[in-house]
Amino acid sequence: MPDNESLVRAAQRHGTLPPRILHSMRAIDRRLFVPSGTPPAEIYDDRPVGIGSGQTTSQPSLVAAMIAAVDPRPDDTVLEIGTGFGYQTALLAQLCAHVVTIDRIASLSKQAARNLEAAGVENTTLLVGNAWDGVENHEPFGAIVVSAAADEIPQKLIPQLAEEGRMVIPIGPGGNEIVEVFEKRAGKLKLLRRLTGARFVPLRRD
Repeated sequence: MPDNESLVRAAQRHGTLPPRILHSMRAIDRRLFVPSGTPPAEIYDDRPVGIGSGQTTSQPSLVAAMIAAVDPRPDDTVLEIGTGFGYQTALLAQLCAHVVTIDRIASLSKQAARNLEAAGVENTTLLVGNAWDGVENHEPFGAIVVSAAADEIPQKLIPQLAEEGRMVIPIGPGGNEIVEVFEKRAGKLKLLRRLTGARFVPLRRD
């Protein structure tokens, strides 16, 4: 029977990950973050799973790689744009002090809240709204993880990122983009590397 360890092995095949990232994957059961009735073969396969409203939860190996790229510290508050069903939220919450996460679809945010409660994850703040301009009154964020594709970097995110903090974001039209990793230095974003090609839903401006 497949289980979380299947996802850990899949993530390791895509590259070396820090032990604490793998620990978080073992601690959070993906079963709690997919729609009820999803077959185990799909839950524990390294692929996206549809969660309704035209949205998907990304494949765990990509989620793990994006989190590893921003390297959240234990005392960080992290901003996540695109809550979905809360799987990435839960992984981040294992690694930092607090996660502020926002999704524009209220029904997904409500389900994510239930999923996080079922998983015993408490150090999160869930918000509903458009996140192109980020989230005010919670910054500075030690890291920002954007789980939707933007055609350019949303400029209001830059001042919300702490100095030397990292942001990972898919850049492209939506459905064909490159996941890029930036670090803030002297108030500006510096591209550190291009992580991978990917397919994400668009990050809406309205």
